[in-house]
Amino acid sequence: MVKTYTHICHGTCSRSIDIEYDTETKKLINVSFVGGCNGNLKGINQLVKGMDMNDVHDKLIGVMCGSKNTSCPNQLAIAIEEIKALDNL
Repeated sequence: MVKTYTHICHGTCSRSIDIEYDTETKKLINVSFVGGCNGNLKGINQLVKGMDMNDVHDKLIGVMCGSKNTSCPNQLAIAIEEIKALDNL
């Protein structure tokens, strides 16, 4: 089943992330950041489309932006944790 989840970002230039995913295959269909560095965030979407959510999480968790204690990729990993808890994935 295809679902959509919106994550409100904390500590980043992007304000939120809209994530479309498949609960059966556990793959990301589309990731859309609101705000932030447009080109870089479009690039992240292209890279993670069709990937397993666990693989994306494991690659992005802990990525930091400069002196911040998070980043847009890290916020995507946190959003994936929220989705997994919400849908028991």
